[in-house]
Amino acid sequence: MPPAVADLATRLRPGVDPEPLWRNQLGGLTVALGDAVLKHVPAQIVRDHPREPTPLDEAERIAWVGDRHPVPRVLDAGADDDGQWLLTARIDATTAVAERWRAEPRATVRALGAALRRLHDALPVDGCPWRLPDALLADTPAHDLVVSHGDACAPNTVLDDAGRFAAHVDLGALAVADRHLDLAVGLQSLEWNYGPGWEAEYLASYGLDADPARLARWWAWWNSGGSESRSADSEP
Repeated sequence: MPPAVADLATRLRPGVDPEPLWRNQLGGLTVALGDAVLKHVPAQIVRDHPREPTPLDEAERIAWVGDRHPVPRVLDAGADDDGQWLLTARIDATTAVAERWRAEPRATVRALGAALRRLHDALPVDGCPWRLPDALLADTPAHDLVVSHGDACAPNTVLDDAGRFAAHVDLGALAVADRHLDLAVGLQSLEWNYGPGWEAEYLASYGLDADPARLARWWAWWNSGGSESRSADSEP
């Protein structure tokens, strides 16, 4: 574990041994600290990838969501010379790609689709401070504009011990977008984690006959690195 993260963990939770949970492809690290979870991104990554969502971006979005939808509770957040970090309360739940849920793909896929629809129905588009560029949304019908998770892959949904939706996590890219963006990412994630053939189950649980052309367009955009959201008042 990097010394900067170990030192930060000691300051935030003295006497608690950090348990590494996840390292992303850019080098950000997530660790468990007893009843809390610490996400840390080194300062060099923040500088080198200025459009990549950061822990402080996520803290702002969680605060905006508030109690309108199940998300982690922010305990602390900050930045220093070593990087940015976010400390949240640990949720009594497991990621939807845990082995136990992979072994029950039908129920898990249904939970994922219903959870995404719950997110889209819960959050108000009007007043959301973050929005993809208007040029990307020009052809999106008004009824398909939602507050999008931004990275709605299966690992970013956590389920309780009974397999029911508990919360969405990793919300740094949350922004107003076409609902087909989240659906495209979610659908692609199904085969990676549960094998082929679950698309119809997912869409039925979500409650939409999705537009294949728009799904393909948004998947291509996201997969090309376009998932970095932008604020509503920024230039495209």
